[in-house]
Amino acid sequence: MSQAQFDDSTPLATELADLTSRRSSLREATAPLPAATRIFTVANQKGGVGKTTTAVNIAAALAKFGARVLVIDLDPQGNASTALGIDHHAEIDSIYDVLIGSTPLADVIATSPENELLECAPSTLDLAGAEIELVSLEAREYRLQRALQAYLATPAGAGVHYVIIDCPPSLGLLTVNAFVAAKEVLLPIQCEYYALEGVSQLVRNIDLVKAHLNPDLSLSTILLTMFDRRTNLAQQVVDDVREHFASQTLATVIPRSVRVSEAPSYGQSVVAYDAASPGAISYCEAALEIAHRGAAT
Repeated sequence: MSQAQFDDSTPLATELADLTSRRSSLREATAPLPAATRIFTVANQKGGVGKTTTAVNIAAALAKFGARVLVIDLDPQGNASTALGIDHHAEIDSIYDVLIGSTPLADVIATSPENELLECAPSTLDLAGAEIELVSLEAREYRLQRALQAYLATPAGAGVHYVIIDCPPSLGLLTVNAFVAAKEVLLPIQCEYYALEGVSQLVRNIDLVKAHLNPDLSLSTILLTMFDRRTNLAQQVVDDVREHFASQTLATVIPRSVRVSEAPSYGQSVVAYDAASPGAISYCEAALEIAHRGAAT
């Protein structure tokens, strides 16, 4: 073997040592629980930025630290439901029935097999037509908010620490419902070309919702995803986002990872699928930041 393979200053050895140190720190870490339920909408009008992946893995990481977390899958594709191992075929009651009908939210919630503290209100393909059906309904922008508040006021819902809403990558009535129901927006931004494209429009939309429908809404958290340390572009995106959104951007950056991409096909978050992987470690670190930020405010 060459000397380089034994040299602890090589990039690979340095990276492995860093991962070992971070794993050790996470074993010692604890996350404060919020005094009141924190409700996040995970949103980005640009597709392919890791929105659903972020929603699922932040939720799973918070549950791993002992918080009770409810994921509301408001995307007709149902990818969050799949990733949490929740059945979401057409015959089951889903978030569609809550929005369009009078089904209580409690009746559609299922527990993820990976953690008893991790729950999900699943999506089905019926939700694809909900945008049109909502148009004619009374209080169409407030349907999710009312259902969620009614649930959180019950003994079953009173113990929920976090609600994380995964919405479609478009600004329709489903996304508006998510914004009206939430108090915080978590914005994933990928570390790639045109990363900030559409972000200013999303911020304007948040301001519009805040002005007309939900004065409590704020863009509280930005998470940088799909970071590739080998490229200068990725670091440039990180620097640009932190310059424009200094207070909202988490210190943790999520690396581009095969494990993160693989996990949903096994009906799991990466936190459950491969807890020792860089992606899982990073999502746990991001969840800790979110928990501590909430405790500080």
